[in-house]
Amino acid sequence: MSLPEPQLFQPITINGLTLPHRLWVAPMCQYSSVDGMPNDWHLVHLGSFAIGRAGLIMTEATAVSPEGRITPEDVGIWNDEHTVGWRRVVDFVHGMNTAIGVQLAHAGRKASAYAPTRGRGSVPAEESGWTTVGPSDVAYGRFTPPEALDADGIAKVIADFTAGARRAVEAGFDLVEVHAAHGYLLGQFLSPTSNLRTDEYGGDVHRRARLTREVVAAVRAVIPATMPLVLRISATEWVPDGVTVADTIEALHDIDGVDLVSVSSGGNDPRQEIPSHPGYQQPLSREIRAAISIPVGVAGLITTPAQAEAAIAAGDTDVVYVARQFLRDPMLALHASAELGGSLEWPWQYERAQYLKGLS
Repeated sequence: MSLPEPQLFQPITINGLTLPHRLWVAPMCQYSSVDGMPNDWHLVHLGSFAIGRAGLIMTEATAVSPEGRITPEDVGIWNDEHTVGWRRVVDFVHGMNTAIGVQLAHAGRKASAYAPTRGRGSVPAEESGWTTVGPSDVAYGRFTPPEALDADGIAKVIADFTAGARRAVEAGFDLVEVHAAHGYLLGQFLSPTSNLRTDEYGGDVHRRARLTREVVAAVRAVIPATMPLVLRISATEWVPDGVTVADTIEALHDIDGVDLVSVSSGGNDPRQEIPSHPGYQQPLSREIRAAISIPVGVAGLITTPAQAEAAIAAGDTDVVYVARQFLRDPMLALHASAELGGSLEWPWQYERAQYLKGLS
């Protein structure tokens, strides 16, 4: 008599997409692109997770415009050449019977930054940097202050997300995620510490959520009705005068068209004091999950199969996003399934290695 699958390895359906299990690869910036083009690095990096049977693979933050890149080395989806480049990656992942989603992003005032190990702060114009934008002209820490977006600038942001979503569909992605977390542009609008506007895009939670609401609506309108749309949010800023979980829940009740909320936190204020310990974001996802009617996902120092299984069993989340541990072990899903008593099968190309391991 076979035992039931662990909860982590039970399928889940998000809108019209059924995923085989709930251990997903979180977006991880690679800073390995030239002019926004996905290349061999992205193919091998993301393809390795498909070989390892991840439940869903998310791309890194993928800029919807050149000025939306976090760093000059960020990957993008703002032109048709990018669409072709992404299709190559998507086709390989699909060839491994794995789903892949794209995270559409605009870094706002945190754009034009040095990639890790290459410097700190804003990249100057003479080193290929550019003028950044934000809800207000308030700088992030010691970064160069951004230009506050006017009505035309806001319209461009919405149009860029819309065009990025169209290209994502053309490239064959299975899911689209709108990035409104980690202090990037939409998160900047959501926060009272970075959004000092007095027009219809600033003030109370409803008005601060307006741009996110309009971007989600625009993206929803150009992707298939059955394609999942995920919203990634920072549930709290970890500063006394910043966004709270209550604010986030109020904003989520105001945003239609989302099929899953990916819960993260922080990133918008250098003063943040994050209690970094395994599962530190699960209380946030638990509270949000109890308050909304759609599934949630959570990340945050989840490194072991037992931890991931416990997060779902406790009702903290519906899916688990893992980043660093997938880098350490691209076969994490296969190893987790074996450890927890699941039935995930290795790719046939690797079955001989498993067989020989059993003989040793």
